[in-house]
Amino acid sequence: MSQQREQWTSKLGFILAASGSAIGLGAIWKFPYVAGTTGGGAFFLIFLLFTLLIGLPILLAEFIIGRGSQKDAISAYKFFAPGTNWNWIGKMGVVSSFILLSFYSVVGGWVLIYLFEAITGGLNGLGNNDYGKLFNDLIADPAVAVGGQLLFMLITVFVVAQGIKKGIERASQVMMPALFIAFIILIVRSLTLSEVGKGIEFFLYPDFSGLDSKTILFALGQSFFALSVGISVMVTYSSYLSKNESLPKSATLIVIMNVVISLLAGLAIFPAVFSFGFEPAEGPGLLFVVLPAVFNEMPFGMFFLVIFLLLFLFATLTSAFSMLEIIVAALTKGNTDKRKKVSWIAGIIIFIIGVPSALSYGVLGDFKIGGKIIFDQADFLVSNILLPLGALAISIFVTLKIPRKRLLEEFTAGTSKARKWFAAWFLIIRYIVPIAIIIVFLDVTGVLDMIGL
Repeated sequence: MSQQREQWTSKLGFILAASGSAIGLGAIWKFPYVAGTTGGGAFFLIFLLFTLLIGLPILLAEFIIGRGSQKDAISAYKFFAPGTNWNWIGKMGVVSSFILLSFYSVVGGWVLIYLFEAITGGLNGLGNNDYGKLFNDLIADPAVAVGGQLLFMLITVFVVAQGIKKGIERASQVMMPALFIAFIILIVRSLTLSEVGKGIEFFLYPDFSGLDSKTILFALGQSFFALSVGISVMVTYSSYLSKNESLPKSATLIVIMNVVISLLAGLAIFPAVFSFGFEPAEGPGLLFVVLPAVFNEMPFGMFFLVIFLLLFLFATLTSAFSMLEIIVAALTKGNTDKRKKVSWIAGIIIFIIGVPSALSYGVLGDFKIGGKIIFDQADFLVSNILLPLGALAISIFVTLKIPRKRLLEEFTAGTSKARKWFAAWFLIIRYIVPIAIIIVFLDVTGVLDMIGL
C-alpha cells in the first residue's frame, strides 16, 4: 500500500492548476452577470479592492497552512492545532465543496449542452429573442439538464482520479494557455463593435449612486468565489508544493491572473451586450442567452461562439478539479491507492446532491427555500455565507494557532525578498481581514443600522 504523497512537478504546473481553480466559473460566468446586476464599474472597483486587500492575504494564509503541514484540508488544521476542534474549518470546507460542486456541475452541464448545440448547428440562425426561449427549454428538460450535469461530473472524476501529475497538472497545462488565447481572440472581436464605448463605460466607470450593502456583500463573496478561498481548496493544492517555491510570489501571480481574466471577461462581454441592445442585468443566463445572439450576428459568429464555449468549458473543468480534489484528499489522507475509488464514490454522491439544482429550472421550479429556487439558494449559501465565514475562520486561525516564527519561515521560504512584506501581511490578516468581513456581515444583516452606524 503506497503512502507516498504526490507533488506538483513544477512551479508552473502549480500556478496553472491553482489559477485554473481560481478562474473558472467565478471569473467567466459569475463575474459578468453579478457585475451586470449590481452596478458595473462600482462593483468591479469594490471587487478589485476586496481581492487585493482581503482575498490575496487569505490566499497566502491558505498556502501557508497547506504547504506548512503537507496535509489535506482537515488534517492540516489538526497538524497546527492538535487536540483542538479547529479542524472544523477544514470539515466546513469539504462540506462547502460538496455543495459548491453540486450546483457548479449543473452550469458545467449547460456549457456542454451549448457546446454540442453550437457544433451541430442548433444555435444558428435564430432570432435574438429565440435564444432566451432555447436556454429556458434546454435547462427545463430533465433529461438534458441532468444528462449534461452527469457528463460534466464524469469528466471531472476521470481527471481527478488520475492524480496530481497525470491528471490535474497535465490537464491544466493545456487548458489554461488555451483559455488566454481564446479570450484574446474574443476581445479583439468585441472591441471592434459599434457600441464598445458604452460597454467599457458601464464596466469600468464606477457609478456609486446605486451602491448598497447587497453590492458590497456580493463583491466580497465574488472575490472569495473567484479565488477559491474560504473552503480550504488552496490548503489542499499548496500541500503538494515543495519548500523551494515562494508562496507570496505564487499567490500574487494567481491573483493577477484572476483579476486579468475578470477584466478580459468584462471587456469581451459588455461591449457586445451594448452593441446589440441587450440588458447587462440579464442574470445567470447572460452568457447563454445574450452571447449566442451576439455571436450569431457577427461574421464567423458561430466559430467564435464555439471557441468561447470551449474556453468556458476548460475554465469550468479546472475549477471543478480543485473542488473534487479537496474532498478526495481529505478522504484518502494521502493514500494514493484509494484515489480512484474515492474519486468515483465522491463524484457519484455530488452528482446525486446536484440533481435537485439541475431540476430547479424545470420540474422543481416551484419548490423554493427562503424565496429562492434550489440552485440559487445553494449558490447564495456557498458564495455569500460559507466562503466569507470560512475566510474569517482562516484569518483568525493562522495568526492565533501558528507561531509567528513559523509563519515567517513559510512566508520567506523560496525567497528571502519576501521578508519585507511579512509584517504588512501579518497586520492585514490579523486585524483588517476579520474586521472587514465582520463589518460587511453586520451591514448586510442590518445590525449597523439598528445601532445607528
